[in-house]
Amino acid sequence: MSPDPVALRAARTRAILLVIGASATFCVAAAGVKAIGPALPVAQVVLFRNLFALPLLFILLARAGGLEALRTRNPGQHAQRALWGMFGMFGAFHGYANLPIATVTALGFTMPLFLTALSVVVLKEQVGWRRWSAVVVGFLGVLIMVRPFGGGDAALPALSVGIVLLGSVGWALAMMTIRRMGDAGESGVAIVIWFALISSAASALATIPVWVTPDATQWALLVGIGLASALAQLQMTAAYRRGETTLLAPFEYSGIIWTMMVGIGIWAEWPDGYDLLGFGVLVAAGLYIWRREVVRGARR
Repeated sequence: MSPDPVALRAARTRAILLVIGASATFCVAAAGVKAIGPALPVAQVVLFRNLFALPLLFILLARAGGLEALRTRNPGQHAQRALWGMFGMFGAFHGYANLPIATVTALGFTMPLFLTALSVVVLKEQVGWRRWSAVVVGFLGVLIMVRPFGGGDAALPALSVGIVLLGSVGWALAMMTIRRMGDAGESGVAIVIWFALISSAASALATIPVWVTPDATQWALLVGIGLASALAQLQMTAAYRRGETTLLAPFEYSGIIWTMMVGIGIWAEWPDGYDLLGFGVLVAAGLYIWRREVVRGARR
């Protein structure tokens, strides 16, 4: 029996709205990290981001069948996913504290570029000249934003940009690990919650030698970061249950718009022409890689 087209259209619309909402909610978490800035060590922010996200994630766990859903045959891969995920989180959080918030979000979208390049080495995939060209163009967009050779305002701090880009490499490696676990039958709930648990424990250890006691405002921001991050994860999970990846992935780029608005509204971080051109080139390259993946998938 074919699906009801009206119901299918409604489900897809809800899924798109959920992805846009998740991108906006991730923006709230990013704004909280930026508001804390360098006042607290990054390891401490990562710790409480994960700890305060756990209550909402446990709701997801209860709906998925309780503790039985955490049963896993891949503890080593969960540890590996947590390592790369924390690497990515440290890079992004450092960026939010030291760079314009929209720029960090845009640099985070280099993840598909790194994922394409690393898939050749790690997964032994074949990447054609079209996708390689998109990777090169995407990094050209990064150079336009960073403008290391001058142009527009002063060039962005190279160290902070490099740390954010290394974080994107971490996210790409985490995505590859998630793909392997998914192919092995691991549930999405187990992957998300094991990451939160492992990264909480690891970041707690990293926080011990650098602990700074937060004040009341910082505690409120830490709670908000954790809750917003968990809510965004739940929204994204619900979206991809209702709609196809090929439909939803482009709407994740709405995060650049949200963070640009927040950056302008709160920190007066007005993007100049170089920023906007770089954003556009990077998004275009990412969307082209996504489109080529859709075409390749349809041919299999």
